[in-house]
Formats: sequence, structure tokens, C-alpha cells
Amino acid sequence: MHPAPAAPTREDVAAAAERIAGRVRRTPVIDVALPVGGREVPVTLKLELLQHTGSFKPRGAFHRVLTAPERPSLVVAASGGNHGLAVAHAARALGVDAEVFVPVSAPAVKVEGIRARGARATLVGASYAEAAAASLERASAPGALAVHAYDDPAVLAGQGTVALELAEQAPGLDTVLVATGGGGLIGGIAAWCGTGTRVVSVETRGAPTLHAALAAGRPVDVQVGGLAADSLGARRIGEHGFASAVAAGVRAVLVSDEAVRAARRWLWQELRVTAEPGGAVALAALLDGAHVPADGERVGVVVCGGNADPHDLSQPR
Repeated sequence: MHPAPAAPTREDVAAAAERIAGRVRRTPVIDVALPVGGREVPVTLKLELLQHTGSFKPRGAFHRVLTAPERPSLVVAASGGNHGLAVAHAARALGVDAEVFVPVSAPAVKVEGIRARGARATLVGASYAEAAAASLERASAPGALAVHAYDDPAVLAGQGTVALELAEQAPGLDTVLVATGGGGLIGGIAAWCGTGTRVVSVETRGAPTLHAALAAGRPVDVQVGGLAADSLGARRIGEHGFASAVAAGVRAVLVSDEAVRAARRWLWQELRVTAEPGGAVALAALLDGAHVPADGERVGVVVCGGNADPHDLSQPR
């Protein structure tokens, strides 16, 4: 019987922030009034899509490599796109070679971005799970370091620095809404917030990994599809992220693809922010009524990614 996975602690997240300081951006926040149910709700947006490579992922990628016992000669990852971009970026910054295994369904803009950062992108399989399986042999090479997209305590601690920054930039938030795929971001944010700030996981109905796991009491496989599957398309929530979410009492809600489209349009029309579908999922919870703020509730929303072709945002509805 293997030991229960350890969730990172608040102290782990604080230590991660020190290690990656100067290598990642302190992304801005902006206060907006969001029209919800006939009233305007004040919301603080954490614009993490302005991070290097267009998503939060460099935080965990840098932290995983920097906490390795010795500097690797090669980093290996499997990714639907954003993690691969982050690993390629971190490897180049640290002077390390990188190879990323990517499913053939990954958006071309992400594959091109991985290659533009000097990493080798190997397209294999129709899903993240298949790409991950293909990466295992390469990661066993001497001097290689596997950098998991989400199920690694060092990765979670790095991603949790999003919440540490948000707490400094917008102190006193009651609730933070976070998109969930494999569980790295929600796990890291839950580790920092603990039970002091309510953390709400938001997923599309086509990729309900944490929602299904909480219902089952353990991580389970789910069918994955829908609008945000390229970035939130893990088939099963990571063990470490699940443990962290459970410890913090995270609530999981589901939203429709149409609500995600509406959130993307709102971000573009009101702020000229070009979020990818996965990056707009957390905001969609407010538009969809999946999370209805109480009067006076201070809500933060992580806009976590922007790697998408913005062409469709300018098209008629």
C-alpha cells in the first residue's frame, strides 16, 4: 500500500516564491464590475495570462527544475501545450535542453511556440494521456528530468505562488475562482489559501476531473472533451492536487461551453484581454450562475491562460 500523497504546505509555496523570484512575472490584477443576474458584481481579476509564455505554467516548471538534486542535461515533459511552452521557456532560461511530447490535437500556436523556444516538440497520440505515456521512455535517459504537468509537489508549490501574489495585491478576498484541469493550479492555490479563503474549482462539463473525484472520494478517470479540452483536458485529477483540494475544502462547480465563450467575449470586449477557453473558465462560473456571490462577497478570479487564436473573438456572435 503506497503512502498517501503529500500536499504542499503554505511554507512550501512561500519558499517556491523565493526560488523563482526574478524568473517569473508578478502579473497584474484589475478590479472590474461584472454584470451578473441583473446586478453588477465587483470582481478582482488576476491576469496570469500575461505571464511568460501566456499562462501560469512557468512558475511550476522553473520550481521543479530548480529543486532537482542536480541540474539536469535534459528536461522532458508531456503537454497539451501550455506546460510544454513553460518547460521550453524554463529550460532555455536555465541552459538546459528540452523535449516536449504533445498530442496531435494541440493548437498549432502552442506547438510552434514550443519549437520557437528551442525545444523539440514530438507530436504523438490523440490525448494528453497518450503523450504522457510516450514521454516516459525518453525521461528515463541518463541526466534527464521529467517535469510533470501537474502531479508533482514542486510543480504545485510553484503554481501556488499565483495565490501568494494575489493575496498581496488584493488582501481580504473571500473567494478565489480557479480553473482546474489536472490539478496543479488548484492544488497550489489551495495549499496557499488553506481554509482561510474559500477556493472554488471551475471546470467545463466536458472535463470534470476534480468534480468527479470529489464525488467519488478519490481520483477517477473521466471522459474528456469540449471547448477547453486542449488546456484542461487531463483524464484524471492528480493525486497531489486532489489531496491539497480536499485538505482546503475546495468546492467544485461545472460550467457550460457557452458560458466559457461568453466569458472570453466579455474579457475581449471590455478589457481587450484575449483569454484562451481554459483561461476564461473561472470567470464563466459567475456568468453561468455556477457561483453566485453573496452581497458584499469579495471575489477574485484567476484568468490563467491566453494561448489561443483571437480571430474568433472579433466575429459576429
